[in-house]
Amino acid sequence: MDEWKDSTGHALTDYPRPSIAVDVAVLTYSDAALKVLAVQHRHGKLALPGTFLHERELLTAAADRALQAKADMTNTEFHQLAILDNPDRDDRGWVLSVAHAAAIPESALPAGAILLNAYGADDMAFDHTEIVRLAVTDLRHRYAANIDPAGFLGGTFTVPQLRQLYEVVFDRELQKDGFRRHVIDSLISTGEYARAGTGRPAETYRRKLGAPLPTQASVFLTG
Repeated sequence: MDEWKDSTGHALTDYPRPSIAVDVAVLTYSDAALKVLAVQHRHGKLALPGTFLHERELLTAAADRALQAKADMTNTEFHQLAILDNPDRDDRGWVLSVAHAAAIPESALPAGAILLNAYGADDMAFDHTEIVRLAVTDLRHRYAANIDPAGFLGGTFTVPQLRQLYEVVFDRELQKDGFRRHVIDSLISTGEYARAGTGRPAETYRRKLGAPLPTQASVFLTG
């Protein structure tokens, strides 16, 4: 088969091509704060788990490989987030980053994982701070549509615990009665109560599967 050439007579290999990196922002909820998983990088910088795409490798396979090799994580659910293409983003050369995002409970992270505050990760390598910002925005869209889709709170929780989580995710205070009114129809009572500190026991709930938050709730959460 003859080699393909364009109208100017150039083959694909005649054009300069960038290297492709795959980086994964893994968000979690820890110590009543939104955190992002970081790994040590060269020059003492912290970075997101990432790697270079191998020849004929799927992007998902590269992301899996990065999480396993850099963060000791396997079978992690993630999705593609964005492509960062600033030619100067990497001082090693022309490198595009295909950014991915994941959100998992802290219990699913390996022991000793390095966690940075997602709202204060301002000194990461490359443009990884921007990837974290994109991942947080993506997470907010998901949390405005469904109750705790990442399962940060586990299987059961109280409404105050849920409100605290949402205040952290959206980085804003949410009116107590208004929050309860907007989310209660997407919850199922367990019939059990939990005590937090010295306060009164609070009823516990679980997520109602297949019951997205109503549009009014999304408007309330996003302000």
